[in-house]
Amino acid sequence: MLARLMLCSCLLAAPAVAAEPEVLAERARILRKILYENMLPFWYPQSIDKQYGGYRLNHDIRGVYQGDSPKYLVTQARMLWFFSRLYRSGLGDTRHLEAARHGYEFMRDALWDSEYGGFHWAVDVKGKQATMADRHLYGQAFGLYALSEYALASDDIEAKKLAETHFALLEERAHDKQYGGYIEYFRRDWSHAPADSMTFFYTTPATKLMNTHLHLMEAMTSYYRLTRDPLARERLIELIQIQSNAVWRKRHGACTDGYQLDWTPLTGRWYDLVYYGHDIENVRMLIEALDGAELSKGPFRDFMRRMWDYGLEKGYDHEQGGFFNTGRLGQPAGRKNKVFWVQGEAMLSALHMYKLTGKTHYFEYFSDILRWIDVHQVDWENGEWFEEIDVQGRAKGVKAGEWKAAYHHGRAVMECLLILQDLQKEQQSP
Repeated sequence: MLARLMLCSCLLAAPAVAAEPEVLAERARILRKILYENMLPFWYPQSIDKQYGGYRLNHDIRGVYQGDSPKYLVTQARMLWFFSRLYRSGLGDTRHLEAARHGYEFMRDALWDSEYGGFHWAVDVKGKQATMADRHLYGQAFGLYALSEYALASDDIEAKKLAETHFALLEERAHDKQYGGYIEYFRRDWSHAPADSMTFFYTTPATKLMNTHLHLMEAMTSYYRLTRDPLARERLIELIQIQSNAVWRKRHGACTDGYQLDWTPLTGRWYDLVYYGHDIENVRMLIEALDGAELSKGPFRDFMRRMWDYGLEKGYDHEQGGFFNTGRLGQPAGRKNKVFWVQGEAMLSALHMYKLTGKTHYFEYFSDILRWIDVHQVDWENGEWFEEIDVQGRAKGVKAGEWKAAYHHGRAVMECLLILQDLQKEQQSP
């Protein structure tokens, strides 16, 4: 491990060396195989709920559907985003745009609250009744993200108008004009929840989460791309500042998740944790947000490098590849299970860093993580990815459910393919 880290230090100072064309082609081949032979056959068409609308997301570890279950905003929105992005990227076709339209209609008709505005956290399988009606900005962020991507993919004016209505509602009800960022938890009518109540994330209503604001930044990037609304750009820049400064524990070079309303870090057993996936994902999302806001990435490079350095030192498996789950702030990883979305986000972030810096060690880590995914995380027998691989190498979890859909790893595979295409074109240019 020490030798690997010393190699990384040398590579940081080395001149940029492009990956060989045949290597880029081979990595793209593996990713295409994962997308078209493992992931898409699992999600399409079986996730489409033709009876009640929306998506069926209740599959066990073997991929067997377990029957009707509530439909959750987060994963319904993630599936809508996935099919929309698949079509818009050129990696999918009109079948996937139709699958996106199917999900959009359920979001519009069942999850959207026509009385108070905003999205319910969950509804029954038929979409007739809210089973969890409180508002959490984590879920609302995915609602805005999915609406924006679908409107970009489909040119659906109605979807764009609903996204604009939703953005205006979040601005009016949830934006924190005093400290920046967003208040996260409300009752259905957007009244503030009692101070002693508990949110869906087992926090108090006075807590701000790095994770929530991470996905708000992601959503705002897409929303601004869709509307070019100057106010959306202001909010995007504010979120960039939060994600690169307010949630960063600078002495350690890593982020933690919980904060008071004024961005004072919450400390103690439940808060002094580093989630390596969130930190590495944050780097990738910041790159995309800066591109979206048309800001230079130069002033943020040291932040991005330090986040990666910390993750590689404390949370990376230098023997088998891939990132562990969590560790105490400033200490090595404590929970060494490997979660599917962490590997997907890390793979994409590493490739973004290679494209940004030209430093070959990022491409090596991209390749290392892709190898782990291909060999261990992908279920080549039953389709889709295993939710978790424990320290003994045993697969655990579900294939689809309240939190698991085709979003993190689906995006990672798609976006990596697009980046590799760009790198190949650059090499072919005279």
